[in-house]
Amino acid sequence: MRAEDLFRMVPGVESRWASAENPQGTKGQGGLTQEGRKGRPCVAVKAGATAILAEARDTSGMIHRIWLTISQRTPQTLRGVRIEFYWDGAKKPAISAPLGDFFGVGLGRSAAFQSALFSSPEGRSFNCVVPMPFRTGMKVLLVNETSADIDMLFYDVDYTIGDRHGDDVLYFHAWFNRENPTELRRDYTILPKVSGRGRFLGVNIGVIADQHQFFQSWWGEGEVKAYLDGDTANPTLCGTGCEDYAGSGWGLGTYAHLYQGCPYANPETQSFCFYRYHVPDPIFFHSDLRVTLQQIGCWDPQSVTSFRAAQSSLRSIEPGRTVDWEDPKLAPYGLFERQDDVSSCAYFYLDRPDNDLPALISAEGRSRGLAGK
Repeated sequence: MRAEDLFRMVPGVESRWASAENPQGTKGQGGLTQEGRKGRPCVAVKAGATAILAEARDTSGMIHRIWLTISQRTPQTLRGVRIEFYWDGAKKPAISAPLGDFFGVGLGRSAAFQSALFSSPEGRSFNCVVPMPFRTGMKVLLVNETSADIDMLFYDVDYTIGDRHGDDVLYFHAWFNRENPTELRRDYTILPKVSGRGRFLGVNIGVIADQHQFFQSWWGEGEVKAYLDGDTANPTLCGTGCEDYAGSGWGLGTYAHLYQGCPYANPETQSFCFYRYHVPDPIFFHSDLRVTLQQIGCWDPQSVTSFRAAQSSLRSIEPGRTVDWEDPKLAPYGLFERQDDVSSCAYFYLDRPDNDLPALISAEGRSRGLAGK
């Protein structure tokens, strides 16, 4: 937002908050319970139940900010609860994603961080300031697919109504994926091919590296690739590695910047969550887009000892070749194919209110194998 936008009125635009104290965001109807003395600050969401967080009908508008927090924040809850967004009366959601992953941190984890689009000031809340326009209506749902009740859900969905949107205004979408494990020599899908005009806004990615097969070796040499507007065998946009894509280098530790970061890094369990948001460096597509990530690792002098002792049969990235650990000319560093637990939530804008992407995988498939409380 430009500074001068702060002191200009927009004709015909009205402000609304949807919360437990005014679920419909109705004018003059907030805080009615208990005569206005904070009678309903939160709601419970039973196991298997759905809560409507916000809904607007027969009006244009824009969601500007979402904040929420829940009393249970286990990996099973953050992956088992899903959030859904519907635009303009569409029957299929533009967004259906696990709660934690949608709000910027994967692997069912909470972490304190701040970025340009998502944040969690102290690791106990979920904030989103992605602008989300709609033309005739919107609906935001929270679905509890876990076996445990959510005792307390506090939330605000802050939006305006009456906004005027031109033909160039796009709808916000998101898509979650998980492969556990990934397939050898088959790039992980961050975003399947989506047709239309739009903008790829970015992604947050979670990785649990396979230590049993690959020990403590580095997992993040895979390149992010974006196939634009008819690209087939080779992409137009190609990165150089995972930590490079996230704006760092030589491995990943914990950090959080406006457009790139790694809010969660656990070297002991080889678990990492990192993000990249293409705000200053837009990725536009005019007919179609597909985004992938390679599964490539690197051995180093330390890990060579472990691989040699285990007589590991690693596949080199050179087609058809395995690594010979007894080779006296073996390079101290080298690249090999991996299989790890990889998950992601990709964000993009599209020129229509729904999409033809695969449906969200089951809660059990999203949560299986996630450790911790």
